Amino acid sequence: MADYGSELVGSSPTIEALRRLIEKIGRSPTRTVLIYGETGTGKGLVARMIHQVSSRAARDFVDINCAALPASLLESELFGHEKGAFTGAVDRKMGLVEAANQGSVFLDEIREMDLTLQAKLLTLLDTQQFRRVGAVKPVKVDVRFIAATNKVLLSEVASGRFREDLYYRLQVVAVNLPALRDRRDDVLTLARHFIARFNRSYGRTVRGLAPEAEDIFLRYSWPGNVRELENLLERIFILEEEDIILPRHLPDRILRNVIKPGDIPAEAPGDGGGDYHAATEAFQRGLIAKALSEADGNPGDAARALGLSRHALRHQMIKLGLLQS
Repeated sequence: MADYGSELVGSSPTIEALRRLIEKIGRSPTRTVLIYGETGTGKGLVARMIHQVSSRAARDFVDINCAALPASLLESELFGHEKGAFTGAVDRKMGLVEAANQGSVFLDEIREMDLTLQAKLLTLLDTQQFRRVGAVKPVKVDVRFIAATNKVLLSEVASGRFREDLYYRLQVVAVNLPALRDRRDDVLTLARHFIARFNRSYGRTVRGLAPEAEDIFLRYSWPGNVRELENLLERIFILEEEDIILPRHLPDRILRNVIKPGDIPAEAPGDGGGDYHAATEAFQRGLIAKALSEADGNPGDAARALGLSRHALRHQMIKLGLLQS
């Protein structure tokens, strides 16, 4: 999973409060933390930040996706195994929990853990001891467990898919990560952050988002959250060559989501007047008209406000029927 830096990006009140909460949890002695958040909200980043501000920061932070492995392999990954414990176990193997002694273990998608393995994890949380697969003697460890899920675990408990006792053991301290649509003040800050990063990694000099693209970014709901925003911008860096990001660089799914039927003028010409192409043109006409009005009709000032050259603005106005060629 791609992270958006070593720290949370944004200055909204929600993110400021989240930073303070991470600091409190990280510096506390609690051994369990549960992180809730939709896909793409940065659960792995927050888990790592909790580790980095803790007294455990000098020791290992290990992460494992509980949905990535079947139960038998996941148990071996977490707890290790003894030589001969199963076919193919030709040597003793140290598990991730033991490797993270005095550090932190991040269990992503904890809901996907098998119920039998959930019981073994509960025993470990209660006793700070576990047995390698095939072992008799327990191993004692000092580990903080940070679990994450995009599910409502209490509903999973009610349906029998998650152990109630483990839920309450993990729920001692819970962190709820906001969806990007709930902190729209941070959208453009995040976009600038990613553009600066991709300029460095791709050797580019993209200046940023054109004003009409900024408007679309602010109106879009970002169902994939920060990860979707990051991936979109990287795709644009790979496929497009302009030094500014324009609405035409955005995928159709975003334009369809943002531009509503009400944005299309009733007199929109052509058989396809009700489709998103017509809506896009209507949207662009409105932006250009607004920029010209605010610039008192000065095309040079309007072009600068839109992030376009004067020639590009003239070309766009001719294309949209706002100016005769």
